[in-house]
Amino acid sequence: MKNLTSRFCILAMSLACFSQSSVAQSISDVAVSGGTTGLGAHFSVPVAQTVNARFGLNYYRYDTKGSTSSVDYKFKLDLNTIDALVDWHPLNNGFRVTGGVLWNGNKITAKAKAKGGTYTINGNTYNASQAGTVKGKIDFDDFAPYLGIGWGNAPKSKGWSFAGDLGIIFQGSPSASLKNQNCTLAGNACDQLAQDVAVEKRKLKDEVKDYRYYPVIRLGAVYRF
Repeated sequence: MKNLTSRFCILAMSLACFSQSSVAQSISDVAVSGGTTGLGAHFSVPVAQTVNARFGLNYYRYDTKGSTSSVDYKFKLDLNTIDALVDWHPLNNGFRVTGGVLWNGNKITAKAKAKGGTYTINGNTYNASQAGTVKGKIDFDDFAPYLGIGWGNAPKSKGWSFAGDLGIIFQGSPSASLKNQNCTLAGNACDQLAQDVAVEKRKLKDEVKDYRYYPVIRLGAVYRF
């Protein structure tokens, strides 16, 4: 929540800093939303009669669970994107076709969960207290194209109205890291564990490969000046 608050404060301060500029005077609307990209805030600037440039940020963090064929994990998902979008209103109403690019800070951290005090990795069982911690991270491309449709910032509307987006972020193929730390197993068991974790890393990467296409569903409210 602290990170979320700080990001919205940054956006608010940024808007305040150029509130007297010509760009600020051109802002046509502001919007707040929530959805698969987290909580978001955006503002739009008219470019042409049926075209707007839209900028904003989205953020949220939550915990979930998942598994590969052999290991259970606790996942922490960080949703963190900054949008630079162009909205085209082909019907001269609220319906929009949107394209653009996102700075993509989305990431997933993973921590293996022991079962009955043991890990079973690549068919080998290890005492969890001696094997140490098995954890890793899944990352995506820093910049990601976006394509979608939606409703909002209608060229002729004023006041409050509904806003929504439906689209896809093309995040690229995820990269995965996974390693064990603080292993105190006897003999060559730590080396074997490291080899098994390397095999498990490939399984983990395979499990998240579909995340290269991230669905966007956002609903919110927009105020047009």
